[in-house]
Amino acid sequence: MTDQVDNWHKLARYDTNMQGELHANLLRNNGITVSLQPLSAMPGMNSGIILWIQDTELAHAKRILDSIDTEGATPYEMFDEGAENGASATVHPTKNDDHNDNHDGDL
Repeated sequence: MTDQVDNWHKLARYDTNMQGELHANLLRNNGITVSLQPLSAMPGMNSGIILWIQDTELAHAKRILDSIDTEGATPYEMFDEGAENGASATVHPTKNDDHNDNHDGDL
């Protein structure tokens, strides 16, 4: 039996709790055990957070975090780009001709 207390390694440090928790949840969703260490003793303070990972999962966790694109466009920027190029997100509903369940659009 090994001493699990000594098998934890610092994976990453984040300036905001939200970013650290987001990445911790990403790792958890991939089956990796994560321990969070807030950098403030006062609850609710947004002073940062450290992610700790067990040594058996460290390489896998690093690969997952390294695969995150931090230099690319955010989803909001991608939507703005489409609007600038004249793309339209208008929805065009169609009438169900096979089964007149919509009562010709009348309720």
